[in-house]
Amino acid sequence: MGIESLARPEILAMKPYSSARKEAPGEGILLNANESPWTLIDEPGALNRYPDPQPAVLLSRLAGLYSVPEENLLVTRGSDEGIDLLTRVFCRAGRDAILQCPPTFGMYKIAAQTQGAEIISVDRIAGDGFRLDRQAVLDTLRDNRQAKLVFLTSPNNPTGDVIDPDFLRELLQLTREQSIVVLDEAYAEFSDQPTAISLIDEFEHLVVLRTLSKAWASAGLRCGVVIAQPVLINLLRRVIAPYPLPSPVVELALRMLEKPVLKKQKKSLKRLQSNKQFLLESLRGLSFIREILPGEANFVLIRVNNPDEVLTFCADHGVIIRGFPADPMLADYLRISVGSESDLSALLVAFEEWERSK
Repeated sequence: MGIESLARPEILAMKPYSSARKEAPGEGILLNANESPWTLIDEPGALNRYPDPQPAVLLSRLAGLYSVPEENLLVTRGSDEGIDLLTRVFCRAGRDAILQCPPTFGMYKIAAQTQGAEIISVDRIAGDGFRLDRQAVLDTLRDNRQAKLVFLTSPNNPTGDVIDPDFLRELLQLTREQSIVVLDEAYAEFSDQPTAISLIDEFEHLVVLRTLSKAWASAGLRCGVVIAQPVLINLLRRVIAPYPLPSPVVELALRMLEKPVLKKQKKSLKRLQSNKQFLLESLRGLSFIREILPGEANFVLIRVNNPDEVLTFCADHGVIIRGFPADPMLADYLRISVGSESDLSALLVAFEEWERSK
C-alpha cells in the first residue's frame, strides 16, 4: 500500500488545473495566457507576465540549501500554505482527523476546521514545561486510525522544545501506511537539533516544512517549502494555486539565497543567540516571572502574575509582546521574541518599571 492510498479519493481522481505557463515556457511571443503585452512599471520579474508555477532557479537554490533533489520540493506561500495543502489532500470532511499536541502553532487547528476534519489533541504536560507526552501520542495513534495527519513542531511554538530523534523514528515506524507525519521545522536554524530531512528517503510518509520567514529574516516574503518524497509532492501539486509565488517574491528569494547573504545570515544567527542569552539572564532577576522556558528558538516563553496587565503595561511603553488569552493552557504565559539590543533594552526597562510598581 503506497502513500497515495492515504490521500482523498477525490484528489486522486481529479485532473489538475493546467496553467498556460505550465503548458508552455514563458519564452517567445506569448499569446497564450491573456496577459498584457506591456509592463506599466519597471520592476524585476516582468509583472505583466505570470511567473513560473515552481520557478526552476528557486527550486535549485532551495534544493542546495536543504540538500535534497529538486523533485522533493514544493515552494509555497510560507509554511501556512503547506499546512493547508496537506489538510486538503489527506482529510475528508467529517471522516478524517489531524493529531496535534497543544500548546502549539494554531494553524494546524485552523486548517483542520476549515476542511471539516476532526481535531485530536494530545496535550503537552503542563507541569513539566509543556513537555511532549510521547507515550500518549503513540497510544492515541495505536487506538485511532482516523488521524491522517500528525502535526509536530520542532522547535515547538510557543514552548521552544525539540522532538527527540528516537521518538520521531518510533512514531514513523508506527504510522507507516496509516498517517502522514508532518514535522514543522520553521525554527530549525535556531536549534542544534539535526533536521529530520535525512529521514525522508526512508519514510515516504514524512513531510518536513521549512520557511525563509524566521532565520532568513524574510517574513514579508511569504516563501516556504514542503519537503517530501516526489509522490507526495505530486499530490500537493494537484491542488496548489496555479501561480503561488509572485514574481517579485521569487526575485527577492533568489537574492536572499546568494552567497553574501548566506554569510550575513550566519552572523545574524550568532548575534541573535547572544541577545537571547542576555535576555534570559536579565529575566532571571525579575521576581514577577514565575517560570522561564528558554527553548531552542528565537523566542522565550515566560509565566507571570497578571499577564493581561503586564501586556498592557508593556504596550503603553511601546513594547509589544505576545499573550494567549484564548488558550487556557497558556493563560499565565507570555511569549517574547528575541529582538535587537535596543529592543531588549526597552523591554527590560518596561519590565523593571512594572516590578517597581508592584
